[in-house]
Amino acid sequence: MPHASTIVTAAGGPTLSRIVAGAWRMGDWNFGVDERVRWIEGCLDLGITTFDHADIYGNYGCEALFGEALAAAPQLRDRMQIVTKCGIRMVSSARPEHRLGHYDTSAAHVERSVDNSLAALRTDRLDVLLIHRPDTLMDADALAECFGRLRTAGKVRHFGVSNFTPSQFALLHRRIGLVTNQIEASPLHIAPFYDGTLDQAQDLGVAPMIWSALAGGRLFTGNDVDAQRVRAVLERIAHERGLSVTTLVYAWLLRHPARLIPLTGSRRLDAMREAVAALDVEIDAQAWYEIWVAGNGAPCP
Repeated sequence: MPHASTIVTAAGGPTLSRIVAGAWRMGDWNFGVDERVRWIEGCLDLGITTFDHADIYGNYGCEALFGEALAAAPQLRDRMQIVTKCGIRMVSSARPEHRLGHYDTSAAHVERSVDNSLAALRTDRLDVLLIHRPDTLMDADALAECFGRLRTAGKVRHFGVSNFTPSQFALLHRRIGLVTNQIEASPLHIAPFYDGTLDQAQDLGVAPMIWSALAGGRLFTGNDVDAQRVRAVLERIAHERGLSVTTLVYAWLLRHPARLIPLTGSRRLDAMREAVAALDVEIDAQAWYEIWVAGNGAPCP
């Protein structure tokens, strides 16, 4: 059985599994505590040791579901890395003080969010904390100081961002070293391959995490012209190589020299195995560009 390799995200950064388990849909799985424990154990057995969360997932409930599993099997905590995100104030019955949905990277909000996440996840530290979305009012100096306090307190080991542009990433990275930028990328979302995001990541040696690697299912069920065009190419190449389309897509992402770290968010361990299988697949440049051209909708210039 293949096992997910590990990757150091940045100089001095954490070691994460090359495939990450996303828990954002855990609230929809209707798993009992024992089933959640078995899912975590199944991921770990595949070599997937990194688990991705955000405070808002599941209406502020998914972290607590994961935490219940860790409380039932506390020996699992030292075998994994926990990544979570904060910085979005979502209007929710779980947060009645939020009268308006917006972004918030103030020290008060970030520190309160970290304490909430630690309590929900039943852990004493976060391996990586990400700012979930760019905040127009972000004070980079104040946020870097906040990160420093959280690190000194032992609550958070490393910091990163999610969905930041290259200039936004650089603004904060110059003040406190960031270890990743979690971004959307897939054969149906290729903007990061040419907008400077992955150029910056490669230049800085900071491995990006990738969300929506399968385009939210559009690669399989989308009826729009773009999805149909990309799906036809993926199915042909996958058939030629004896792969599933899922495995091919993850291998396509892993081929990029910026050292991408894709997330997979399935409740099915078979789907996780398909993602991990991509670690043993090599995609040649011509096949890689066939998929890129299909996503771009036009030949390379």
